[in-house]
Amino acid sequence: MKALNAIRMAGMEVLPLIEGGKGVSVSTGASSGPWALAGGVGTVSAVNADAYDALGNIIPQIYTGKTRRDRHEELIQYSTAGGIEQVLKAHEIRGGQGALNINVLWEMGGAERILKGILDKTKGMVNGVTCGAGMPYKLAEIASSYGVYYYPIISSSRAFRALWMRAYKKFADFLGAVVYEDPWLAGGHNGLTNSEDPLVPEDPYPRVKQLREQMREFGLGDIPIVMAGGVWHLRDWENWIDNDELGPIAFQFGTRPLLTQESPISDQWKNRLMTLKEGDVLLHRFSPTGFYSSAVKTEFLKDLEQRSEQQVAFSTTQDNEFSVALGINPRANKIFLKPEDKARALKWVEAGCNEFLKTPDQTIVFVTPDIKDEIRTDQAACMGCLSNCKFSNWADNEKNSTGRKVDPRSFCIQKTLQDISHGGDIERNLMFAGHSAFNFATDPFYSNGFVPTVKQLVERIQVGD
Repeated sequence: MKALNAIRMAGMEVLPLIEGGKGVSVSTGASSGPWALAGGVGTVSAVNADAYDALGNIIPQIYTGKTRRDRHEELIQYSTAGGIEQVLKAHEIRGGQGALNINVLWEMGGAERILKGILDKTKGMVNGVTCGAGMPYKLAEIASSYGVYYYPIISSSRAFRALWMRAYKKFADFLGAVVYEDPWLAGGHNGLTNSEDPLVPEDPYPRVKQLREQMREFGLGDIPIVMAGGVWHLRDWENWIDNDELGPIAFQFGTRPLLTQESPISDQWKNRLMTLKEGDVLLHRFSPTGFYSSAVKTEFLKDLEQRSEQQVAFSTTQDNEFSVALGINPRANKIFLKPEDKARALKWVEAGCNEFLKTPDQTIVFVTPDIKDEIRTDQAACMGCLSNCKFSNWADNEKNSTGRKVDPRSFCIQKTLQDISHGGDIERNLMFAGHSAFNFATDPFYSNGFVPTVKQLVERIQVGD
């Protein structure tokens, strides 16, 4: 294993090891502070971060507003206050060592206001802002106005080119690094495009090489590229280190920091990570963001798969193709199906899924009465945690609406991520993870249930393991 030397990034010398930001309330000051203390780049998630009361207890994010707009304002207040507290905590722990970034999702509701609100109150503490899940054109302008570096998260050289040409070239001095997040390997939301096959992964090396070539055209040959997604043992990436084709490279670890003593996730969650097998993480498209994302195949995800499978096309007018009425109740008398689809539908009804909900794609899905009530309740409680949500049709615009029908095949992402990050049942929630998470069960470092400190993990990574 080649020696892993410090790298110059964002105007300072740090280990080329970055902690990937994980919201909601997962990458906290308690975990990112120690990562920076170990000499790397710790990352506080600014996505619905936790704040604390005078006794140090987490303040529950309870929404009392009568309208979605009112609840959205509450969300921004919660997120800003929590982000500030987590940065303060991380900054204190790191003791001037390493670097500290914050992570925001450009598609989260109120992203600009939350980012500015946190940076206003943490001047001199935050070194950089990582940002993905969309095309964050204004990221460079906002970060540089605070004297903070920016780290766009992209999945192709084409995406970086668009960002650079439209906005970033005006703020070149504050580009800290470009994070290449592999869309087939990374956990959380991924940047797969319509031209890429989710079932046919591509080798990241040519894609990163192409990104470097693009950056050199822009005079950015010395700006580091951060490889994110699928990184576990650095010995497997040794040919990337000190590689003239790729230039300066750093590595981001999103999944491995979940299993540390400082990680705030529940013991139930940590124990589940140690049992994962290859293939237990699914790349899916149920997220209300509309993006692909990668998560563990829990009962929650399996239920979404089943819901989507229990789906047929329909028409509100009878014709030769849609010739038979569903007819399971008075409301269904004006729903017409193809004859072969009615036979399928009746099987689902007999199994207890005797309620149906319309989708934006002129289909209906069949669910149990309890699931229907849960979907309707969650949609009514929307607080606008995304800039656009296909589950509730919230949009951060004048009408606060996407103008599209709600999609019952999706889910309230705020609800499930808040629940799992605060001790909720891991099987009944969405559990994000990268596709290398199965290594927890096979890596001898974690033998006999060993859970390292962040310091021990960073030391282990540095030697190639």
